[in-house]
Amino acid sequence: MNTKVYKEVLYLAKELMSCAHKKDQAGFDAFYAELQQLCDENDGTDKDHPVQWETLGDFTDDLEEAIKIYDKALVKALAINSKDYLSSLGFAAATLKIELGDTVGAIAYLEQAKIHSNKIIDKELKAEIHDVLKALQDV
Repeated sequence: MNTKVYKEVLYLAKELMSCAHKKDQAGFDAFYAELQQLCDENDGTDKDHPVQWETLGDFTDDLEEAIKIYDKALVKALAINSKDYLSSLGFAAATLKIELGDTVGAIAYLEQAKIHSNKIIDKELKAEIHDVLKALQDV
């Protein structure tokens, strides 16, 4: 991943968190627009990376829109065969599907995330994916 882009995404994420904690909606909106612009400018270039899209999805209030962003990030993660991003993005999308009451959709994301998580070292994420999937399947 391009280091400059990573640092910019990290900076914007920190600013977005700061604005959210201070309940500074104008500041939040401005930094969100910057992140959106960064994603759009890098889309389809050699600077494009799932981390910028995942971050954008994480700060998107509209759950349906966030899922669309995560789906876009999943395509990019698949293109570079990043099991870490495929797992985390699938889990994030599943979590939103659960909030929206779409258990079937959540299970579909979690099943894919579980497959990809077999190749990651993040045991905590692996366990969360497993536990949430099992809980949904046992209902």
